[in-house]
Amino acid sequence: GSIGSELVRQIADFSCKKIIIIDQAESALYNLEIELGEKNKNAHFEFILANIQNYGRMKRIFEHFKPDFVYHVAAYKHVPVMEENPYEAVITNISGTKIIADLALEINAEKFVMVSTDKAVNPTNVMGASKRIAEMYVQILNQKGKTKFITTRFGNVLGSNGSVIPLFNEQIAKGGPVTITHPEITRYFMTITEACQLILEAGCMGNGGEIFIFDMGESVKIVDLAKKMIKLSNLTLGKDIQIVYTGLRPGEKLYEELLNNKENTITTYHPKIMIAKVREMNSDITLQQIELLIDLLNSQDNYKLVKQMKILVPEYKSQNSVYEKLD
Repeated sequence: GSIGSELVRQIADFSCKKIIIIDQAESALYNLEIELGEKNKNAHFEFILANIQNYGRMKRIFEHFKPDFVYHVAAYKHVPVMEENPYEAVITNISGTKIIADLALEINAEKFVMVSTDKAVNPTNVMGASKRIAEMYVQILNQKGKTKFITTRFGNVLGSNGSVIPLFNEQIAKGGPVTITHPEITRYFMTITEACQLILEAGCMGNGGEIFIFDMGESVKIVDLAKKMIKLSNLTLGKDIQIVYTGLRPGEKLYEELLNNKENTITTYHPKIMIAKVREMNSDITLQQIELLIDLLNSQDNYKLVKQMKILVPEYKSQNSVYEKLD
């Protein structure tokens, strides 16, 4: 993915003994291998095609390489897609995270850094709730051994795969229309490069158990972003190109939250990195409930899975979704 690839590029600038890159997307992995082979003559890479859902495969990789640092970026991220496919959100974002985190603990990795999302805050969709449950599991593991488990949480990154700017560019190039879900929808944005720098910084400063959130600046109205991009393309809105509102998609929020006010964050030495204060949880009960959720995968029943997710994350209230009836 976009963030995983950029993390690798930045880490490769340091004198690492070896960097192991794991992805289940064959073409993306191949393209990154070619790019890094040309740019980084001195870095030592291992490229492995594998899926984090596969415990046996992951166990073999962890036991063979015994990594010191694990950066866990593998996740499904598209809100409407996960709203339609809760099974995949649970098996990848939760069960997959559990497999990687458990193995990091087992081999006594020094640090495990998980990349989360602002959509995990007061989630209104399956994707955000799945990432919140993954955060909870990682926090609990921090008390179980030598490995320091750290979570980073931030908003959208500019130009990432499937994000709004490449989509708008494509729509403008075709002559429009530019599609926006709602005239009032806003999002926080950060460049991929800056996000990855902050992930590495937070990973270094973390002592384990923290959820670090990044200062994303001011939220941006998506319609304003579209208008600027149309203007920069030397086109006139309403004459050369139109904006069309399509309605909020299942699970989608008008505004994302980062929990970045002074009441629920603690400052750090870095002006752009804060620590979130999150509610206390009963570790034993939470672990039992997560195991129950993973067991429910066998049922292939989306409603049972989402109902269990709502038990784990009481603040998870569905919006514009078939799962509202479970609230």
